[in-house]
Amino acid sequence: MMNVTLEVDAIGLNCPMPLLKLKKALNSLNSADIVKISVTDAAAHLDFGVFCQQAAHEILNVAKNDAVQIFYIKKA
Repeated sequence: MMNVTLEVDAIGLNCPMPLLKLKKALNSLNSADIVKISVTDAAAHLDFGVFCQQAAHEILNVAKNDAVQIFYIKKA
């Protein structure tokens, strides 16, 4: 079980809002903290993947529950 520092609800939001919410959440955290973000935007995995790769954040896990994707991301 992961020790989540912050949970973000981006359900119902479309691009670019989930990514902006993720960026804002990560900016408020310390290095190695974990954010859990729930989204319904089908393209979020693309946005999150590119952003995390560029910023050196780590996507620890992605779960899918019907239309909701749940990302666990560790801040670099």
